[in-house]
Amino acid sequence: MTDRPTAGRFEGREHRLPVRVYYEDTDFTGLVYHANYVRYFERGRSDCLRLMGVGHAELLDGDRPMAFVVSKMGLDFLRPARIDDALVVRTHYDAVKGPRLLISQAITRGDDVLCRAAVEVVCIHMDGRPRRPTQALRDKIGPWLEREA
Repeated sequence: MTDRPTAGRFEGREHRLPVRVYYEDTDFTGLVYHANYVRYFERGRSDCLRLMGVGHAELLDGDRPMAFVVSKMGLDFLRPARIDDALVVRTHYDAVKGPRLLISQAITRGDDVLCRAAVEVVCIHMDGRPRRPTQALRDKIGPWLEREA
């Protein structure tokens, strides 16, 4: 047994990250505060990349440091999550288009979809200018993509 945090798992192309709703995640009604869904989605994207073999620290430490920034995010809130709920953040890295990565995400409780996200992240140089992902990065992400444009 290990005390290391889990990075979730893959089921086919879908990354699944279990999360628990804690008191700190909720508003005064006991429902998850809307901004915390964005945090759950971030954890899902980051842990998905981690299991693909891409660490944020290694991106920053490379010969040509790079990072990702969210450029677009569309959210559909369908049902509320509540304190103590066991949720699953589901993440699909769909495509790479130039410097952009297109990602589909959902948060579920059992069979119920609570929130959906359509996310676009941009690979950037450390001065903030967009850049294409390196071939090494594309090679790590490629097997998990629906399509590569």
